[in-house]
Amino acid sequence: MIKFREVALTFRSLARILPVFPLFAIVLSASNVWSQSVTTYHYDNYRTGWNQDETILTPYNVNRASFGLLHSVPLDDQVDAQPLYMPGVQITAGSYQGVHNVVYVATEGDSVFAIDAQSGTVLLSVNLGTPVPRPLGCNNNGPNVGINSTPVIDASNGTLYVMVYTQQSGSPEYVLHALNLGNLADKVAPQTVSASHTLTGGSTFAFNATYQRQRPGLLLANGNVYAGFGSFCDFAGNLSRGWLLGWETGTLTPLAANDLFDLQATSPNTFFLSSIWMSGYAPSVDDSGNILVVTGNSDYSGTTYDGVTNIQESVIKLSPDLSSVLDLFTPSDWSSLDQGDTDFGSGGVMVLPDQPGSIPHLAVAAGKEGNMFFMNEDNLGGYSSSRNNVLGTYGIGGCWCGPSYYVDPSDSIPRVVSSGGTNVQVYQVLTSPSPSLNQVSQSTNVPNGSNGGGFFTSISSNGTSNAIIWALSRSGSSASGNVHLFAFNPNSGSTLRPIYNESAGTWRYPTGNSNLVPVVANGEVLVASYRVLNIFGLTESLTNTTLSSGTNPANYRQSVTLTAQVTSQSGGTPTGTVSFRNGKTLLGTATLSGGVATLSTAKLPVGSNSLTAEYNGDSTNSKSLASLAQQVAQAQVSLTLSSTPNPSNLNQPVKFTANVSSNGGLPKGQKVTFSYGGSQLGTASITAVGTATFTTKALPAGTDTVTAAYAGNADYGAASGSVSQIVK
Repeated sequence: MIKFREVALTFRSLARILPVFPLFAIVLSASNVWSQSVTTYHYDNYRTGWNQDETILTPYNVNRASFGLLHSVPLDDQVDAQPLYMPGVQITAGSYQGVHNVVYVATEGDSVFAIDAQSGTVLLSVNLGTPVPRPLGCNNNGPNVGINSTPVIDASNGTLYVMVYTQQSGSPEYVLHALNLGNLADKVAPQTVSASHTLTGGSTFAFNATYQRQRPGLLLANGNVYAGFGSFCDFAGNLSRGWLLGWETGTLTPLAANDLFDLQATSPNTFFLSSIWMSGYAPSVDDSGNILVVTGNSDYSGTTYDGVTNIQESVIKLSPDLSSVLDLFTPSDWSSLDQGDTDFGSGGVMVLPDQPGSIPHLAVAAGKEGNMFFMNEDNLGGYSSSRNNVLGTYGIGGCWCGPSYYVDPSDSIPRVVSSGGTNVQVYQVLTSPSPSLNQVSQSTNVPNGSNGGGFFTSISSNGTSNAIIWALSRSGSSASGNVHLFAFNPNSGSTLRPIYNESAGTWRYPTGNSNLVPVVANGEVLVASYRVLNIFGLTESLTNTTLSSGTNPANYRQSVTLTAQVTSQSGGTPTGTVSFRNGKTLLGTATLSGGVATLSTAKLPVGSNSLTAEYNGDSTNSKSLASLAQQVAQAQVSLTLSSTPNPSNLNQPVKFTANVSSNGGLPKGQKVTFSYGGSQLGTASITAVGTATFTTKALPAGTDTVTAAYAGNADYGAASGSVSQIVK
């Protein structure tokens, strides 16, 4: 479960936004049983893709030396759906009964697998039907279409909702199942999908599963399960239209209303669509429970949009009961998008968590054309033939993709992460004086295959620290092409280079996009692809480093002893070295002895110093990092002045010695000024032992007060002293 720490949400809005709010436990295990559960597409109903409860994986231990493949779990078919993760599930059937942390994977073979996340053992599996082979001849998929969309979990009552495409009595049907998490059995009778809607002119259009593709992830919100439908390869455009349907949880009773996005009875080319497909991205939900989707192209004449009876190429906000369209945004160039099959609906729409400022509710979406639109979610922008009434438009490259979101640890400013074209792009979310996006970084190239631009990302962090952007590339044109898992440290500069890049699976049928999402939970990264679930994690024992200072605060140039202690979860004693840094400046490297490394330094500047101790790992222990704010104050200086000889004779040379000391270092090389009666006699530099000497014979007869003064600076305080010199 993802908790938005930066946003104060009411119980009511939280229950709508999050796919799960555990009012009571259905399973028992550790006290943090609900932490890091991934129960829906892209982690939450905003679709941020952000797990901010990841305490194990950091930018310092995700690398080839300490992170890699742990388990490969064979499956029965290609996987297009995102894996889901539930800790502490009580498995009640099969040979592995008991409490497990479970990964749920649905395949195009119409199978659901329950897999132990730690061991990779298949705990349970169930086949829910015969998949439909290459529907209508469409090749934008594997040879079978079975479970194409990401299921959704209701953790409050232990239910997995899954939409199955299956052959029944010789024809394709969609069947919605509500499965028990513990045994994968149906909890209620499955519901065969059916619907109808009245078209303009009064005729009725009936849902026909033969021509409808259910690709977007399922949505659990408002006590309902929702599913969006599009077409297979735009084939049978005369018989396929975009639908959003809903069912009550528990009983699977269909909602009284549904949404059909092209209601026109005729069109110039008898071509309708206005599909919801979004490359598998699921519908999102705002704080009021309203549902947002993006639609694709309609009749290629480019003449059929009216925003009422046909709402193609648009972001659409719908009421929870699907009875009404509440708002929309349609790009001004919708006609050329229709004519060129340049769907806006190739990408999904993400709702941002509430932001400060005059416009707190924001959303972003992008499509094939490569424009990412930044919208006021309370007033999406409608349609204008002359301009796009949005907050901003940003070029990201062709997007068969969807955005992510997190709050960056470097400045506590939210970020939108786009992944159009071949790059991750990171944008600050600025809210003053008006909302805008400011690009701060871009990754090196991530391969996006041969069938459309973009790819999908997710984010892991521990609160707002140790953020990692994860991405899965698409395979090339080869039938044996690999998908690669990438990890980026978003705080590594304006050009993001991967801290990890390894093959994570294969994609046998590249004419269909691998719309795969990396799932991060409890120190593991889950990647499902062609007939396999790969589980990645730390290959070395996890370590913890603590950093302490012997003197904090310290004075300028005072020696400070830093102590790093490294412990291993395996129980052994780590060996190797620790690198101590102040910001990016290396202070030194020390060798561990008994798990402890020390470094003494007197080189810290005045102010607050951001110190780190990075354990560099060994053959069995992973890297880890600790930080410390070391305060350094200005050194306070004392000065005494002596003279010899004293008394002296007129015109006899007299040597004056200023002795300088401090509670820190010594300002060696800096000047001491000697004066008499308000006039400067001369200057001398402070030596390494803290003395400055000056000789003069210019003093008049009598008792002369001579002063030595050190002016000080930002590092050392000012000081002065005097002596009475008797001249005869």
